[in-house]
Amino acid sequence: MTDLNKLTLKKAQKLVAEKEVTAAEIQQACIDQIKEVNGKLNIFLSHLDVPVTASEGSLHSLPIAVKDNVCTLDFPTTASSKVLEGYRPPYEASIVRKVKEAGGVILGKTNLDAWAHGSSTETSDFGLTLNPRNPDFLPGGSSGGSAASVASDTCIIAIGTETAGSIRQPSAWCGVVGLKPTYGRVSRYGIAAMASSTDSPGPIAKTVEDAATLLDFMAGHDPLDATSNPAEHPVFSNSLNKKISGMKVGVLYQDLKGLEEVRPYIDAASKVLEDLGAEVEYSQALDPHYAISVYTIVQRAEVSSNLARYTGIRYGNDRSHFGDEAKRRIMLGTHALRKGYADKYYLSAQKVRAKFALDFEKLFKKYDVLISASSPTLAEKIGASEGSSMFGELADMLQEPSSICGLPGINVPCFRDPETNLFLGLNIVAPAWREDLVIQFGDAYEKATTWNSWRTND
Repeated sequence: MTDLNKLTLKKAQKLVAEKEVTAAEIQQACIDQIKEVNGKLNIFLSHLDVPVTASEGSLHSLPIAVKDNVCTLDFPTTASSKVLEGYRPPYEASIVRKVKEAGGVILGKTNLDAWAHGSSTETSDFGLTLNPRNPDFLPGGSSGGSAASVASDTCIIAIGTETAGSIRQPSAWCGVVGLKPTYGRVSRYGIAAMASSTDSPGPIAKTVEDAATLLDFMAGHDPLDATSNPAEHPVFSNSLNKKISGMKVGVLYQDLKGLEEVRPYIDAASKVLEDLGAEVEYSQALDPHYAISVYTIVQRAEVSSNLARYTGIRYGNDRSHFGDEAKRRIMLGTHALRKGYADKYYLSAQKVRAKFALDFEKLFKKYDVLISASSPTLAEKIGASEGSSMFGELADMLQEPSSICGLPGINVPCFRDPETNLFLGLNIVAPAWREDLVIQFGDAYEKATTWNSWRTND
């Protein structure tokens, strides 16, 4: 069998379980593909050279790409910053341990915006990543390497992290599925913290089914993470293949200026959901432009605190190795937390954040899920983020309201431009702890359309 690297996770699981192919053959196909494209696209910062065998488990030694801000014992962890160049953690993140215990193999570490500061993967200290769909364009970020690894079939599935769009936005630009869980659903232990009150690890996948399957292994309480939810989590893959007829959908932000490029395709996606029996209604929510201000202040403040630990004394290089974007965020965050300024900026931002939470609470009394575009535009050209200090916040504008409120969301492809081969994503958001709803709707939409090439070719 050829093109084993193009298999979905579920198809690969089935073939290995039935002994039609071996996990080593699938790993080798992915390694060969990395060697073929990585010199041009710069997706992986480190990777396996030969197949390895994991412990027994239902992931059957299948290869998984991991964002390089997630600690691993087997590979360096740099967060794409020269501050941590060559650093090898003496421990691994809880999600890595869980994936290994389930039988997964870490294929390699993917590129990102340094410290996850950005939405383009252009701020990496180890060079930018290109979009596999069209290398003249950006993959998005900060999980651009993980999204690109899935889009380029250099892995079977990947892990990313999101603070405000960093799973869903690059997934949209690369034409893949990205699932951001509820804050606290998945452990943050062993992940280089960016904004501790919103960081959320999650799967980036070829299909909704694959994302739900990996989330089953990633989720759960972790005593090493005080913010992880102690409640038992549901089996997320049980939400697949369910009808959405009679359920209610609110369509957000369609009247917002600047969405002219994407508006028709969200209208078309709404029609698909209507045809599947859902009750779809255009609705109003707080203007996401306000969320930009909230996120900018909260995130910079938490960045200034989290990056203070990187002194070069115990490990890594000294602070002179920080890039320009990290320095800007440290300075703005430190200023926002200064005596006399914390109330003016940080406390005010938290008050507006609470208003967004109340607004979502009101909306979810009426709707089961809310939908919008995942990004105001298709992927931007290489160099678009240079000289634009707010590039990431604007690119993630439609994700930031749900992210600052800790809500779960999923990106599914909803359009492909035949001229550029670039994709647009549909963003589906549900109430806290209702990942089952975003999976149910994402799966139903995906199977009713032809935008997902892996599903249609499976």
